[in-house]
Amino acid sequence: MASYTVSGALQRVLFGLQRVSFKSRCHVNTTVSQYSTVYDSNEKTFDKILIANRGEIACRVMKTCKKMGIKTVAVHSDVDSSAVHVKMADEAVCVGPAPTNKSYLNMDAIMKAIKQTGAQAVHPGYGFLSENKEFARRLAAEGVTFIGPDTHAIQAMGDKIESKLIAKKAKVNTIPGFDGVVKDAEEAVRIAGEIGYPVMIKASAGGGGKGMRIAWNDEETREGFRFSSQEAASSFGDDRLLIEKFIDNPRHIEIQVLADKHGNALWLNERECSIQRRNQKVVEEAPSTFLDPETRQAMGEQAVSLAKAVQYSSAGTVEFLVDSRKNFYFLEMNTRLQVEHPITECITGLDLVQEMIRVASGYTLRHKQADIPINGWAIESRVYAEDPYKSFGLPSIGRLSQYQEPVNLLQVRVDSGIQEGSDISIYYDPMISKLVTYGSTRAEALQRMVEALDSYVIQGVTHNIPLLREVITHPRFISGDISTKFLQEVYPEGFKGHQLSDSERRELVATAASVFVVAQIRSQRFLGNLRVSSSQQERRRWELSVELEKGVHAVTVSHSGSACTVDLDGKRMDVSSEWNLASALLPVTINGTQRTVQCLSRNAAGEIELQYFGTSYKVRVLSKLAAVLSKHMPEKVPEDTSSILRSPMPGSVVAVSVMPGDTVAEGQEICVIEAMKMQNSMTASKTAKVKSVHCKAGDTVGEGDLLVELE
Repeated sequence: MASYTVSGALQRVLFGLQRVSFKSRCHVNTTVSQYSTVYDSNEKTFDKILIANRGEIACRVMKTCKKMGIKTVAVHSDVDSSAVHVKMADEAVCVGPAPTNKSYLNMDAIMKAIKQTGAQAVHPGYGFLSENKEFARRLAAEGVTFIGPDTHAIQAMGDKIESKLIAKKAKVNTIPGFDGVVKDAEEAVRIAGEIGYPVMIKASAGGGGKGMRIAWNDEETREGFRFSSQEAASSFGDDRLLIEKFIDNPRHIEIQVLADKHGNALWLNERECSIQRRNQKVVEEAPSTFLDPETRQAMGEQAVSLAKAVQYSSAGTVEFLVDSRKNFYFLEMNTRLQVEHPITECITGLDLVQEMIRVASGYTLRHKQADIPINGWAIESRVYAEDPYKSFGLPSIGRLSQYQEPVNLLQVRVDSGIQEGSDISIYYDPMISKLVTYGSTRAEALQRMVEALDSYVIQGVTHNIPLLREVITHPRFISGDISTKFLQEVYPEGFKGHQLSDSERRELVATAASVFVVAQIRSQRFLGNLRVSSSQQERRRWELSVELEKGVHAVTVSHSGSACTVDLDGKRMDVSSEWNLASALLPVTINGTQRTVQCLSRNAAGEIELQYFGTSYKVRVLSKLAAVLSKHMPEKVPEDTSSILRSPMPGSVVAVSVMPGDTVAEGQEICVIEAMKMQNSMTASKTAKVKSVHCKAGDTVGEGDLLVELE
């Protein structure tokens, strides 16, 4: 058996095994977590595999291929020519320009790349062509193996209408709803009325939360039909929709299945995926805190029954909605590798990519159902380039000016496809990485996730680490009291970041003051000596004014060696650190308590931005004299935003619904912006007349760009 670790910017972790014993396959060494399964070098599979995907999942597949001695081929768009997955592969082929329909969804170009490189098999990852039956059919016609299920299973399970009928026949619990294709908005309203509100409108093809809307009345049904059909057409090339009863306040729990071509099938326990925004998962864990062994077994057996009903072969996932009484209902089956598969690998020890390759090569499964353990606990946080303060996460674009993954920590795994200098663009999903922590208990896994999030350095784009950290440390999440409405219930007015307690505010003020003093002292020295030899001995005591969240604190700082003594509001605080201000990470000890703070920026004006408890805080530190003088500086008048509409995110304009001279009501749609394949309706903030329109359908806009002015 071979295990490896990729060093430098590409360092990630897979599972490494030191013993043949199946139940001990999750091995942890003294530096990183490695997860793997035993590989038999005499077991021949493929010589070369093309990965029809990009980003972290392409890198993830390549790692297992390399471990198995299989050469890899990457495909990429022209803007991805320097991407990490391209560098990792043995060969790379450009398949078109940036738009997905001209590159990663361009079947002709990918088929040409397969012939050009002589690849014997294709792994599709997730998204793009992973559940496209036509792609699988074309591969079969050319004698190329599709590393996934057969076309009939993709078709049956990829169509939510057909899959629901098959599930009913296989005696799988299903959600009440309409089993046909909804023709238009008015028919949608009629069907919704018959089912009873609320209803879920969703794309018949695809997944990932795209093409899904919840409607509570007729007007929302009409609007949901329009947006869902447009998103479905854009993401999957199929605008068909279905409607079913919306199970209010459920948990989203899925069962991982694995089946071969010889009639064998296993369920590999569950994953709890209830923390979501806009029907897309944010935090997942395995196992679930909610399921008892009896419910777990019942869900697993129904998932296997469904897989066998369609003669499924490969890794797949059966998703369920589970109510408060542990009643569960079939939602859909994803006929591919899931984004959150690493947490299943953690608790079972299986390398799911390797199992998919083995099954595609015709081998039987190596394990029986009784062999599948639940070994420990795993948590996955999806790290996105998103602004969590806008609807829990609107996309952000930019270049990663500084990037450092916390892979030096114990039992931490980071699956990513980016590195320092990579661009996050409007063309693709904004995921940066999947951050996974493992522990023998849930408490251990959660504590390691906190440490990993605090130590994760991402600069150049806005990211969702503040939200992730708040979720996993929230008392409701820790107790397991969660549902798919968790974010809306916990943050009814939107996410505002970490709310500082009085003691935490004092810690942050003391840390900022100490950083300011250390920076001032260092600026006065060169090669260990004072810059001006005739100057007085360097200062040991500083009187400062620290501004934080509109509050002003008078602070006195005494400095000696690596320690600062801070007098703040009559309290003494001892702050010590190595004070490496060149590093983004700043481990500090405050009155004996260790904290990991990130210094995001600082300038000569005393403005310091610190990431503390996952949230970024802007602090202004001034000398006592400078603070007095600053009161005479005029304040910048904030812009009146009531009469203008600016784009809250980068994206493209899909439609503009108004013209100059039109009168709009508060809440009326003005235009639609698409970002990362999700459509967002921009509405008027007040009733007014449209003064001017600064965009048109097809325009590309940036965050903050002016769209419409109102009188």
